[in-house]
Amino acid sequence: MKILVPIKRVIDYNVKVRVKPDNSSVDLTNTKMAMNPFCEIAVEEAVRLKEKGIATEVLVVSIGDKTCQEQIRTAMALGADRGLHIDCEQPLDSLHVAKLLTKVVEQEQPQLIILGKQSIDSDNNQTGQMLAAMANLPQGTFASEVSVEQGTVKVTREIDGGLQTLVLTLPAVVTTDLRLNEPRYASLPNIMKAKRKPLDVKPADEFGVDLSPRVEILKVTPPQKRSGGTKVSGVTELVEKLRNEAKVIP
Repeated sequence: MKILVPIKRVIDYNVKVRVKPDNSSVDLTNTKMAMNPFCEIAVEEAVRLKEKGIATEVLVVSIGDKTCQEQIRTAMALGADRGLHIDCEQPLDSLHVAKLLTKVVEQEQPQLIILGKQSIDSDNNQTGQMLAAMANLPQGTFASEVSVEQGTVKVTREIDGGLQTLVLTLPAVVTTDLRLNEPRYASLPNIMKAKRKPLDVKPADEFGVDLSPRVEILKVTPPQKRSGGTKVSGVTELVEKLRNEAKVIP
């Protein structure tokens, strides 16, 4: 069984995001980049399925400029077998990515596609669902547990009322939640081995997808800074501030 894992290059979650002075976009100058944390979980789950003998190959794919090859190599150091880099210089929205991934699915014919449920930069939570719709595949989103057996994948997901279990016929699309697993660290020997694993590079134009911009970013602003707290002398002053300043009570 072949597993396809799309991954994304994002700003490291430990880094404080800076906005450009002209508010046109996020400033990436000298910024540490990393694999999207939800994508790491997806890679880990695919590798675990391979270690159990369920999967025979794990293919990771990333879309972007040549810098995203760093994250592909990281995924291969974690246990993926080969990588595919779709070379594209322009920024893409979720629909563009889903269309390109649909073409990859048609070419590679994976039995299981595992994605992170969202990326921590845009937080759209759209690509997995769009991919499943366009590839006409069953989907299980926000997976906290995944098991594959006899041509099906069982996905347990957390909902407001508790847990929901879905049984999907393969091939299928699964998106990962934080509770699915704990990603491993890449060892030095595996990092060295990853340098010799195959990494194919294909231009985005080769897939025949219209990548014309559909979303225009008008302005990017940092979140408003939180003001410091104040101490009140008693209940009367507290009620007064809640009514007149915070305006949370009538």
